[in-house]
Amino acid sequence: MKRIIALTLSVSMAVAASGGGYKVDYDGGSLPGLKSGADIKLFIEEGKLVVIGKNTTTDIPAASIKEISYGQDVHRRVGAAIGLAVVSFGIGALMALTKSKKHYIGLTWENPEKKGGFAFQANKGEYRGILAGLEGISGKKAVNTDAMSVKN
Repeated sequence: MKRIIALTLSVSMAVAASGGGYKVDYDGGSLPGLKSGADIKLFIEEGKLVVIGKNTTTDIPAASIKEISYGQDVHRRVGAAIGLAVVSFGIGALMALTKSKKHYIGLTWENPEKKGGFAFQANKGEYRGILAGLEGISGKKAVNTDAMSVKN
């Protein structure tokens, strides 16, 4: 068993060293050894998702993925606008009118050995590619959490 784990770790580290993958920010979940805000790298491979963080590697078989969700957090850049208003009132006022979007993706999985989930923040230029890759390897359609309505 240790030999299999060592082989998986060495293959995953070789993939990380070769470049590629997606650099994302871990937002929280059940991945061991990671704290919210940690930089992680995702590698979408045939049949699995490899998540590499500082001193930790997790392989998630594609067949065990149960749900993929995504959403956006939109907020105004008020703090930055206040800072710029001190220097130039006109630029600060314009900055207050701009919006910033953060793109979040959530993933849950379950297999006979374990189940878990995690959320991460993706770059605005890459989140569509990540979603397409996850949908492709898992066969699951991503759910837009912004479009969901809550019924009481």
